[in-house]
Amino acid sequence: MNLFQKLTSLTRRVLIVLALVGMLGISFSAPAYAATPARFVFEYPPASDQFVIELTDESKIQQARNILNGTQKDETHVLGRIIKRPAPYNPKWSYQLDPASISFFSYAIEVCDAQIGYVEDHLDEAGGAFLPGAVWCPWNSRLVKEIQ
Repeated sequence: MNLFQKLTSLTRRVLIVLALVGMLGISFSAPAYAATPARFVFEYPPASDQFVIELTDESKIQQARNILNGTQKDETHVLGRIIKRPAPYNPKWSYQLDPASISFFSYAIEVCDAQIGYVEDHLDEAGGAFLPGAVWCPWNSRLVKEIQ
C-alpha cells in the first residue's frame, strides 16, 4: 500500500467517525424531560446472546415500546456509545451503552457493527480501529422485551 492509499484509507476512516459523532450529537443532547428509567432486552440473531439497555428519555422509551408493539417499523435497531464497565442490570457483560447516547436506526455503516459477544471479546480494542469513537450499531439488533 503506497502513501496515497494509506492517506485515503485514513481520511475515509476519519470521515466515517466524524459522521457517526455528528449523528450521535443529536442524541447526546439533554432529554426533553427525564423519565423513570426503562430497560429493554435486545438480541443479535442468529447468536443467542441478549443485551440489556437502559433508557432515561421518555421519547426514546416510547419509541422502544412502539418498536416492541409493532407500531414503529423503521429505525428499529439499537445504536449507542459503549461504556467499558458493567451495569448492574446487565451483569453478563463487561460493558454497557450510555443511556444518553442510545437511539434507533434503520441503516448504518459497517464500521460500527459487531455481535454482542464479539464486542465483549474485543472490548479493549473498542474506541480505536474497532468501533471508532466506541459507537456500536449492531445491524441485526432486535428489541425482544421490556424488563423491570
